[in-house]
Amino acid sequence: MTPDPELAALSALGGFFVLRTGVPERGPLPTLARAYAHPRSADAPEAHRDPLTFRVRKVAARLDAREVRVAASIAHQGLAARLSSIALGCAVLYGRPPDLGPELLHWDPDAAAPDDLWLSEVRPSPAGTDAEPLDAVLRVAHLVPLVSAVAARHRVPERLLWGNAGSALAGAVRMIERWARAEGRPETARRARTLAAGLFTGPGLSGTLDAGTGRRRSCCLYYRLPGGGLCGDCCFDRPPNRR
Repeated sequence: MTPDPELAALSALGGFFVLRTGVPERGPLPTLARAYAHPRSADAPEAHRDPLTFRVRKVAARLDAREVRVAASIAHQGLAARLSSIALGCAVLYGRPPDLGPELLHWDPDAAAPDDLWLSEVRPSPAGTDAEPLDAVLRVAHLVPLVSAVAARHRVPERLLWGNAGSALAGAVRMIERWARAEGRPETARRARTLAAGLFTGPGLSGTLDAGTGRRRSCCLYYRLPGGGLCGDCCFDRPPNRR
């Protein structure tokens, strides 16, 4: 199935899967390639100069995070979830997803899903229906540089960030499975599980989740927020002593 010019089929899966296309309505936005790169000089607004740090500060203010690393982890998981959703959703629904390169994906660090990501051009990609091309589109093109950037700038352990990515990918699979059950499309659910399973055997994602329970082997630190608790797939049974 050839992707339609507006990737409209993704909207059926839910807001986290929606990917806007064309020119952003609110003007130029930085690319994810810019977000992963070193910040530019101070002659531009922070949202364009260093969109990743801008997002971390926004999350910290919204959640009253007293530790930058906590805000950085939550911000990272949110973007990883968006990327996992659109990449897996395209692979499942279209079979051959479009090119989702970081230089084509524009990001508004001041917006939430589904208004945060825009694909400037829907063009063919070498990605197919097996896990290897999806690995190139998602893990290599996005998750690897995103983990590196957040770890370097905000001193968050890479193991924790890969746990975020694994949790985000598993969450995307669950949402596709839920939609597939409602629509009577068991083959779509199987396809999502197969593609994700291939990704979970690769570098970074391998070992992030317990194979039996689906729980992650690291913690996103959400419990360290004021009023925060444990996520459903957390490695902890109760919040650790904050001291």
